[in-house]
Amino acid sequence: MADPAARGQARQSARPARSARPDHPAGGTEVLAVRGVLPPHRYPQHEITDAFAGVIARGGGLDERVLRRFHRNAGVEHRSLALPLEEYAGLGGFTRANDLFIEHAVELGSRAVLDALKAADLTPSDVDLIICATVTGLAVPTLDARIASNIGLRPDVKRVPLVGLGCVAGAAGLARLHDYLRGDPGGVAVLVTVELCSLTVQRDDVSMPNLVASGLFGDGAAAVVARAGGDPGRGGPAAAEVLATRSRLYPDSERTMGFDVTSGGLRIVLDAQVPAVVGRYIRDDVDAFLADHGLARADVEWWVCHPGGPKVIEALQAALEVPREAVRLTWESLARIGNLSSASVLHVLEDTLRDRPPRPGSYGMVLAMGPGFCSELVLVRAADAGEAAA
Repeated sequence: MADPAARGQARQSARPARSARPDHPAGGTEVLAVRGVLPPHRYPQHEITDAFAGVIARGGGLDERVLRRFHRNAGVEHRSLALPLEEYAGLGGFTRANDLFIEHAVELGSRAVLDALKAADLTPSDVDLIICATVTGLAVPTLDARIASNIGLRPDVKRVPLVGLGCVAGAAGLARLHDYLRGDPGGVAVLVTVELCSLTVQRDDVSMPNLVASGLFGDGAAAVVARAGGDPGRGGPAAAEVLATRSRLYPDSERTMGFDVTSGGLRIVLDAQVPAVVGRYIRDDVDAFLADHGLARADVEWWVCHPGGPKVIEALQAALEVPREAVRLTWESLARIGNLSSASVLHVLEDTLRDRPPRPGSYGMVLAMGPGFCSELVLVRAADAGEAAA
């Protein structure tokens, strides 16, 4: 039987060539604002290492030297946590951790949405759709319903919870937001991602994935406010426009990344082969996606990549054949706040639009990977001069 990846590549190569410089039609999704938020408890990496070593050691069998080496090599200098550091030792089982997840995730997600709406010159009553992504806790009703009630979204707001996408969900949520708005002229939509990774650290798990995760992942949330293209009547000026998206699910890779749901909580699954998977697929995926829109990698002037970890970022640099400077904000985000799972790529997007505003009209790419194993590619374009948000 033919390899599914090969079949997909064959289908892509069979598509007709398009013009070198496509004129993207009106109807792209206009990104009005992106805002990331962090919980108040911020610590340097060495303090988190000391505290988590004590938490994980309670299960017995911990080689603390290995844990400390992983934490030193994570590329992380500071992280913000949902709880004061001293409270993690007394968390107990999954029930207590998940109750805390719901409490703090609703507060953090609500703050992110309100900050983004304010920046977009909109109010909660303007929102037609809310998409909410998380992987680090379980909630029924889902977080989007709780956030809607907390901040006063309309009773008829449409809700789309995205659960289980993990690190890819920031880019995937942006893509699904684009899908919705293409069919809703005049619509306004919000994407909110909330991850409290610290609450998933397992005290009885001395496996390499748990030790790596305990040094890499932080807590945080982010929100994006967008409207259907061509309707400038609602909200302020756009900062960027989503033009197209592509999802990619890789064969035989289900155990590459994710969580096992156990009686003690969410136990991390993290294969050391993630950078190799990135190296194997990403270049061809990006090239095929861009070619379908009459573009090449050389046409992409700014890259917004998920900070999965040092080896993953290095694999992305090699696959995309770009220098470290092209993904500098990704490296800086990892050092400053750690890997926030789904929220991370949106923090990098905010940093890009705020700190290194792209050339008006230039093309960019938002890129993330996550459980599945999968990737999501989002082709974006910076707002033209005179249209960008202040």
